[in-house]
Amino acid sequence: LACASESASRIDKMVKPLVKHNIVKKRKKKFIRHQSDQFMRIARSSWRRPKGIDSRVRRRFKGQIKMANIGYGTNKKYRHVLPNGFLKFRVSNVKELEVLLMHNRKYAAEIAHNVSFKKRKEIVLRAAQLNIKVTNAKAKLTTQENE
Repeated sequence: LACASESASRIDKMVKPLVKHNIVKKRKKKFIRHQSDQFMRIARSSWRRPKGIDSRVRRRFKGQIKMANIGYGTNKKYRHVLPNGFLKFRVSNVKELEVLLMHNRKYAAEIAHNVSFKKRKEIVLRAAQLNIKVTNAKAKLTTQENE
């Protein structure tokens, strides 16, 4: 097992995305719901569009909270791209990993949460052979060794 994780980490360093773009975020702050600072019952709730006829936020008055709209969206080309430059592809077994053989510079494999320790080990080994990056290669492996 030790050699498996070493070979996987060595291969991971070699696999680089085909093109790595600087992802530009138009807004980092979350959009908060209007008056969520005044009422505890809506303090933790997600964004809701104000619909009142006299609402200052809906009418976009100066100094009010910003409303979420399509202009804040991410560029379609960079949507769902991970910070390392890859797109995610969920894998549950070794056979599904073979799909990424020709696309290993664009997609990175992510092992599904319900895959067992034994299958995970097989997937990580096969990914190392196929030169495919696995985003969560070390997940669940360390806890099983300690027990």
